Amino acid sequence: MTEINTDDILNGYINGIFPMAESDGTIFWYSPNPRAVIPIDTYKPSKSLRPVLNKKYFEIKIDADFEGVMRGCSGPRANEQGTWISEPIIEAYTSLYHLGYAHSVESYREGKLVGGLYGVSINGVFFGESMFSRESNASKVAFHYLMQLLKLNRFVLLDTQFINDNVLRYGAIEIPRDEYLDLLQKALKLKRRFDGGVLKDL
Repeated sequence: MTEINTDDILNGYINGIFPMAESDGTIFWYSPNPRAVIPIDTYKPSKSLRPVLNKKYFEIKIDADFEGVMRGCSGPRANEQGTWISEPIIEAYTSLYHLGYAHSVESYREGKLVGGLYGVSINGVFFGESMFSRESNASKVAFHYLMQLLKLNRFVLLDTQFINDNVLRYGAIEIPRDEYLDLLQKALKLKRRFDGGVLKDL
């Protein structure tokens, strides 16, 4: 398949699968075993990031430029060829954003978007998708604020799909797929809302 819609994505997430596009635009669905998650309650910023946070070097916004974040994430990266974020995926997730399911956390400096991340929120689960950075620490700061928002909004599961060096630095762990699916179903029963308004309290 090369096309995808909002129902496809939501149904996929609640059943433990997620979409990625190949270089030719074909979209496949994945359910890795083991699955990578980042524990929310135990997250702490690294010592090296704390001075950046204290200086408030970046202005943080929520859902101000969702498509801009997606396009930042879809850009070329060092040591990587191609992108799994195709135009149909950008269109579908942007539609999810307009429906209130997809969200972005953005880092700005001097009024310019320099980093951020996006994902999908369904009840007690946040499905992290991708992040990008045009300046050092921009995505790390965005992630820090994401974690604070998830804590304040009482989310219980942060799915990060695959393990890699990037998510490892944030405390990602791998769990068996069956365990993930069990946690997922329990978290989906919790009535939670991704409320970016709590940012004013941080």
